[in-house]
Amino acid sequence: MNGRPPGVAEHDTVARLPRQLADHPLAEGLIKADYEDFRVEELPLYEASGEGTHTYVLIEKRGLSTMQAVSDLARALNVRRRDIGYAGLKDARAVTRQWLSIEHMPPERVTDVQVPRLTVLHVTRHRNKLRLGHLLGNRFQIRVRHTDVSRLAEFQDGLAALARIGVPNYFGRQRFGGRGDVWQVGRAIVGGRLDEALDILLGHPLPSDRANVRRARELYENGDYSAAALAWPHLFRDERRALKALAQTRGNKKRGFLAIDPHLRRFYVSAYQSYLFNAVVARRMPAGLGRLQSGDLAWLHASGAVFKVSDAMAEQPRADAFEISPTGPLFGYRMTTPEGAPGALEAELLREEGLDPSALRSEHLRIKGQRRPLRFQPRGASLRLGADERGPYLEFCFELPSGCYATSLLREFFVDADVDAGRHGSEDIDDDEG
Repeated sequence: MNGRPPGVAEHDTVARLPRQLADHPLAEGLIKADYEDFRVEELPLYEASGEGTHTYVLIEKRGLSTMQAVSDLARALNVRRRDIGYAGLKDARAVTRQWLSIEHMPPERVTDVQVPRLTVLHVTRHRNKLRLGHLLGNRFQIRVRHTDVSRLAEFQDGLAALARIGVPNYFGRQRFGGRGDVWQVGRAIVGGRLDEALDILLGHPLPSDRANVRRARELYENGDYSAAALAWPHLFRDERRALKALAQTRGNKKRGFLAIDPHLRRFYVSAYQSYLFNAVVARRMPAGLGRLQSGDLAWLHASGAVFKVSDAMAEQPRADAFEISPTGPLFGYRMTTPEGAPGALEAELLREEGLDPSALRSEHLRIKGQRRPLRFQPRGASLRLGADERGPYLEFCFELPSGCYATSLLREFFVDADVDAGRHGSEDIDDDEG
């Protein structure tokens, strides 16, 4: 769907992941032909009280990433970007509704603000700042065009099956960058190989790279850091910052690495965690993502609590009812490790990677880690046939818990469903998860 951007296949690990609906042939289709074809609405974790020092703003944005919307709003209100809170990142190539918070901001100033491609829908007050994770989930309305609408009934059956047994809780391709190699940057960082991390981030030109990006990468490979910094497009702020540091220090790659924003460095490591989690989901797929094993750490969907499974047979009815699910690792130095067969599987993956979780607590890293359910359940899922002036389409509607990717559901039906036609650089780390 959208057509895979040239060059993604070089590092594409998501395309090789197994599907839950493996018996259903994949269909062609097109999403995001227009912003209106991909609509997302946040489901807040709590309602604003109407009182407090923080102004809460419900916005609708079109063709803007969350970070760009925050930046534009901050400029219009003359506040710092970091003074604006948000609960989740929303896709740029979509129409999305989400809440923002701004402390000590008169509500009437926000109501009257004028920002291109952004509309203020509602303003209220609350006692605390919105932070990442203050989110129950997201409601999606997605139209798929140029697909075989005669398979509607088959797709409806497949959607019902996913609501019953769950969708693999993969991290989507957006998590791994436009070239698909962001997780490799993270792996090098965790291994302490900062030279390699910079080489992947700034070098390794591909024929599929845009001409100016390919030129910048070639200049880096040739050691011309000043020219490379000028060649990178302006939006790639951290790449340019790292190259300027390299030029000033005559190629000191540690200094170049440390010039990258710490939040972005953590994102690279997070992408590596995501890659490893996807690998565990894939390895547990043959036995069933809802099948508990003794020693598992199970996720309680109602609360997000995790508990150890001592008797898998006794707990299995709760998993069959989708009250609980097995979990996989987002590896970190404080993550609880399962026992039995699940623990052995995760330990084997670590051995293959040559990874000691203690490496996630080093001079540059403090990655605590956590557990994540292997599957998610789409709520209120429906699929209908529609048509407009551009022709027929299939419209998927569903709600997903925070942190789950809509494209992980769509890839069960469509070829390349989780390829975003937009670029994904260091200035814009948005996706379709909460």
